[in-house]
Amino acid sequence: MPAFPYSTTPTSTAVAVPPSLALPVIEAEFPRQLHAYWPRLQENTRRWLLEMRLMPADKVAEHVDGLRYTDLMAGYYLGAPDEVLQAIADYSAWFFVWDDRHDRDIVHGRPVAWRRLRRALHTALDSPRDHLHHQDTLVAGFADSVLRLYSFLPQTWNARFARHFHAVIEAYDREFRNRTEGVVPTVEEYLALRRLTFAHWIWTDLLEPSAGLELPDAVRKHPAYRRPALLSQEFAAWYNDLCSLPKEIAGDEVHNLGISLVTHEKMTLEQAIADLRRRVEECISQFLVAEQEGLRFADALEDGTLRGKEVSTAVRACLGNMRNWFSSVYWFHHESGRYRVDSWDDRSTPPYVNNETAGEK
Repeated sequence: MPAFPYSTTPTSTAVAVPPSLALPVIEAEFPRQLHAYWPRLQENTRRWLLEMRLMPADKVAEHVDGLRYTDLMAGYYLGAPDEVLQAIADYSAWFFVWDDRHDRDIVHGRPVAWRRLRRALHTALDSPRDHLHHQDTLVAGFADSVLRLYSFLPQTWNARFARHFHAVIEAYDREFRNRTEGVVPTVEEYLALRRLTFAHWIWTDLLEPSAGLELPDAVRKHPAYRRPALLSQEFAAWYNDLCSLPKEIAGDEVHNLGISLVTHEKMTLEQAIADLRRRVEECISQFLVAEQEGLRFADALEDGTLRGKEVSTAVRACLGNMRNWFSSVYWFHHESGRYRVDSWDDRSTPPYVNNETAGEK
């Protein structure tokens, strides 16, 4: 049966996971959960995308529910207050739309438009209130979602989030240049870049407003916390690479670990897929060990003080959601229309994107 047997989409059918992508350990050891707010989350994010004009109305009506963006977040940030989860889900949906705009700017040769957007996002990140009515709806939508995210925790958390996302924007710029020039990064270059383009530390930062507490630096940077956080994100990035490899080969992409392995390590495509799968499976096994170390760390934080109890409880909540990320990412890749390349009319052009070919404005 499907991971989510109920849905606000018109149909709900069992998802068959291809044997090459199946991970029995995820299906057996990482039970998928869903935030109780999810049905309203899906409806509200759909409405927000329309209100912000981030996607054409016909694309929203036809594709958004099937893309399952809200399922991904509702399966991750369990325990988050409803308004926190809504802000995260809207921001996540925005991120997917931004990723698609970035891709189309490359495909249609729009470097001036990309540079203008890059500058505007940097500025909006530091002063979102001033960009709520920006002429570019992508910038206005970003400002709206970021302003809401900034309302939950102290300014120190906001500054960290901004610092991390400035780095993500610059990583997208490096990806833009690589793709434009046809440069396939080496494996090590790619792994470093991927941690930024996948926004590892952004999704990890968002564990804290979900838990209702900004973690002290000494806790957040402790290896017992940082290692399971990184492993959960690496799993997601590399499993995404494994699942999206056909889509990205069809679209002449240069950013995929499999593509780097074929280009620079001289692997065959089959060897690269096997190597990707090995890395994914190692992430899972290493996480299971790191998770236990993290839980022992959380126990040690409970020192008899109220503050110690609060921090310990928050760390446990964050670790629990790092675990949830594995199952949420896994099922998302098999339920979302974002990766169903074989069902598209043109394997290089996703049907849910605005594929207008207008030149620079």
